[in-house]
Amino acid sequence: MNDAALPDKQGLILRVGLYVLLAWIGLLLFPAILLPLGGIVVTSTLSAFAAAAVANAVVVRIYERGRLADVGLGGSPSSGREFLTGTAAGIVAVMCVVLIPVALRLAKFQRTANVVEHPWASFAFGGVAIFFGAMGEELLFRGYAFQLLIRSLGPFATILPTSVIFGLMHSWNPNATALGIVNTVAWGILLGYAVWRTGALWLPIGLHFGWNVTLPLLGSNLSGFTMGVTGYTLEWKVGVLWSGGGYGVEGSLLTTAVVVALFFVLRRLIPESK
Repeated sequence: MNDAALPDKQGLILRVGLYVLLAWIGLLLFPAILLPLGGIVVTSTLSAFAAAAVANAVVVRIYERGRLADVGLGGSPSSGREFLTGTAAGIVAVMCVVLIPVALRLAKFQRTANVVEHPWASFAFGGVAIFFGAMGEELLFRGYAFQLLIRSLGPFATILPTSVIFGLMHSWNPNATALGIVNTVAWGILLGYAVWRTGALWLPIGLHFGWNVTLPLLGSNLSGFTMGVTGYTLEWKVGVLWSGGGYGVEGSLLTTAVVVALFFVLRRLIPESK
């Protein structure tokens, strides 16, 4: 997909409309199909991936040449570096919002009552589910339709509205808070910026995965969901404004600060695509 092949206004509405319709149908159908096969976390992550994969595949097959590059997953010399950079940045960001408060004795790791018999096997399984969930959300919110819109309407008119939708979609999560939703919108803006800067999904997938896989490993809830993969939980000695409460640290001012910091970090680490 290139600028010369961009559709007119009617074609743009048709493509984006079909994409949204397919994604919406997928998000309705796949949870009902997958819930009997796994828990709520696995169902939510795999449903997002399945819905996004179908929506992207069908629309790209109809309107484009069906290449992975058309949804932002094409291979390039920088793809691996962008994914690993994003993953590392996500991991370090979580360490900042969790380990620094622990070092300052504002929080501590507490053994849970539920003993995990095989913690590393549980974490490996959860990590795979989290990876597909992160890829699914990136394909869903910043895949073909997002990249088509950003080429047609520009970054501001695309990134801000899709980020607001991204945040509002998380308002149905358990223990969601206003600050948690605001932080999720900020994450959406950061991830959209990463797509705009690189022209691909590898950097935002890495960021999303690195953040999401490290939070449960360090005992925090993930967007309101408790995974309990290690048998430890994070117990805070400060208020909800700093701990995020039941939503997890994503609903705290610590996450607000780290998302802002990540903008400047990525600007220095990742060159802008030409």
